[in-house]
Amino acid sequence: MACSYVLTPNPTKLNLSFAPSDLDAPSPSSSVSFTNTKQRRRKLSTNSVSDTPALLNSPNYPSPNPMIPEKDTSRWNPLQRAASAALDFAETALLRRERSKPLPKTVDPRHQISGNYAPVPEQSVKSSLSVDGKIPECIDGVYLRNGANPLFEPVSGHHLFDGDGMVHAVKITNGDASYSCRFTETERLVQEKQLGSPIFPKAIGELHGHSGIARLMLFYARGLFGLLNHKNGTGVANAGLVYFHDRLLAMSEDDLPYQVRVTDNGDLETIGRFDFDGQLCSAMIAHPKIDPETKELFALSYDVVKKPYLKYFRFSPEGEKSPDVEIPLASPTMMHDFAITEKFVVIPDQQVVFKLSDMFLGKSPVKYDGEKISRFGILPRNAKDASEMVWVESPETFCFHLWNAWESPETNEVVVIGSCMTPADSIFNECDEQLNSVLSEIRLNLKTGKSTRRTIIPGSVQMNLEAGMVNRNLLGRKTRYAYLAIAEPWPKVSGFAKVDLSTGEVKNHFYGGKKYGGEPFFLPRGLESDGEDDGYIMSFVHDEESWESELHIVNAVTLELEATVKLPSRVPYGFHGTFVNSADMLNQA
Repeated sequence: MACSYVLTPNPTKLNLSFAPSDLDAPSPSSSVSFTNTKQRRRKLSTNSVSDTPALLNSPNYPSPNPMIPEKDTSRWNPLQRAASAALDFAETALLRRERSKPLPKTVDPRHQISGNYAPVPEQSVKSSLSVDGKIPECIDGVYLRNGANPLFEPVSGHHLFDGDGMVHAVKITNGDASYSCRFTETERLVQEKQLGSPIFPKAIGELHGHSGIARLMLFYARGLFGLLNHKNGTGVANAGLVYFHDRLLAMSEDDLPYQVRVTDNGDLETIGRFDFDGQLCSAMIAHPKIDPETKELFALSYDVVKKPYLKYFRFSPEGEKSPDVEIPLASPTMMHDFAITEKFVVIPDQQVVFKLSDMFLGKSPVKYDGEKISRFGILPRNAKDASEMVWVESPETFCFHLWNAWESPETNEVVVIGSCMTPADSIFNECDEQLNSVLSEIRLNLKTGKSTRRTIIPGSVQMNLEAGMVNRNLLGRKTRYAYLAIAEPWPKVSGFAKVDLSTGEVKNHFYGGKKYGGEPFFLPRGLESDGEDDGYIMSFVHDEESWESELHIVNAVTLELEATVKLPSRVPYGFHGTFVNSADMLNQA
C-alpha cells in the first residue's frame, strides 16, 4: 500500500484567495476568508466559489458574521500572562520551523475545507421558506444534520473531521418550513472563543510526528498554568446526532455527547455536555444504536492511550447505564461504527489502528496494519463481561460504516451489511490508490468461526456507496432495502441508490447538473406504512452553479422528487442526521 502522511504547519496566514487563472473554470473573484488569527477580533465571512476541489472558494453570499470577543486576560495573574507569552512564542517558532514542508491533501485546508466544504456562519431562524412541490402531510417535526464547520482559520494542518460541530435544522409544520444553523457550544469552542484563537490541537490535522508531540506539550503546558481547561472534554461534537431519553445529542467519538435543544420556533441551543447524570465517564462513539422495539441505546467507547482500549455499554429507555464490558484488544483500533441484532452487538476489530509511538518517528499515529487480520466480535447484548464474545475473522475487511445486521438462525450466522473500503486508511493518509467503497454482505458463522463476503451490487453497475441507512424501524432485523449515497465523483455525492440487498437490484436518484448532496435520511411514513420502503428520503443538496442550497424530499417507493425547500443560506456538505417529530420536541428535557 503506497501511502504516506506528512503534516507540516504554515505559520503565515494561509493564502485562500486565488487568481482566476488558478481555477478550473471561471468563478467570482471574491473568496471565503477568515480574519487573521493573530488579530484580537475575528469574523468568519462567506463570499464566493469555484467547483475546483483544491481551492477554498465560494461566491458572494451575504450573511451576518458573528464577532469573536477580544481575548480576555483580565483574570490572569502576572505569571500566567508571562507563561502565555512564552508559550505563544514557542508555538510561533514551531510553525515557522515547519513552514517549508508541503501539506498532503488529507490535511491541507485548501482541499479539506474548499468549495462547499468551506465554513458558514450561524443563522438564526428564517421562516416561511419557499417550497416547490408539496411537503407530505406526514412530515411534522425537524430534520437535523450535523457537520464540521471550523470557526477559526486553520494555522496549520486541518482535516475535514477536525472542524467545529454545527447542526443545520429544517423545521416542518403543516407544510411550512423554517431553517436555522448553530454551532454546538462545546467546551473546546467556548474556550477558543475566549482565547481568541484555535488553541486546542486538531486530532487528525495536527497531532502527527514531532510537531504533534510539541503541540500536545504546549497544550498541556497551557493547562498547567491555568490558561485553559482540558478536563471537561476536547471534542468537537460534529459527526452524529441521536434523539434519546428526551434529548437530542450531538456526538463525536472523542468526547461525551452534547445536548442540543430545539426551540419552539426551530432554533437550536446547546444545553451542555451530557454525562447521563454522572453515569458516563468516558467518550462515546458517534454511532450509537437504538433498538426499535426495546428502545434501548447501545454504544461503544474506545481509548487510544490506555487499556481497556474498548468498552461496550447500553442504556435503558429511562437513561440508566449498564456496567461497562471491557473488551480486550491487543492495540487501540479505529472503532467508528458497529451494529446490533435482536440478540447481539457486532463489533469490528479492523486494520486501521492507532500507534502513538510512531509520532516519535515523525509518522502518523493512525496507520494501516497489514499484519493484523480483521475480525468481528459477536457479543450478547446483555453480556456482563467479554467471556461470551465470539470472534470471527474476516480478512482484509474495513467498513467505516455498518448499515445493518441480523441473525440467520437457519445457518447459525450473523449477517452484516457494510461498505468495504480500500485503501482502508485513505481517509486519513494520502494514498496513490483510488478509493473504492463496495457494498458487501458479510456472513459470520458462530459455529465454525468462519466468514464469507460477497459483493451485493453486480460489477457492471458498481459504484462507491458510503453514507446512508436502512429503515430504522427495522434496525437489527433483516431488511430488504438500503439507501446509500452515491459518492461519485469521490468525495462528492451526486445522488443516492436504493439497493435491494437480496437481489442486488439498484435504483438510482440523481440530483442532476452540478447538484451534490450528502447522507440520504430515510423517514418512514408513519404507523400506517404499507411496507419497508414506504416513506421519504431527505437530504440537503447544494447547487455548485447557482451556489444555492435546498432540502430535497424524495418518495422512497418511486424515487420521485416530492418537494424542494429553498434554503436561505449555503449548507456545507456534512455528516449524519436524524429527524425529531413534533411530539418528541414537546417532551424535550
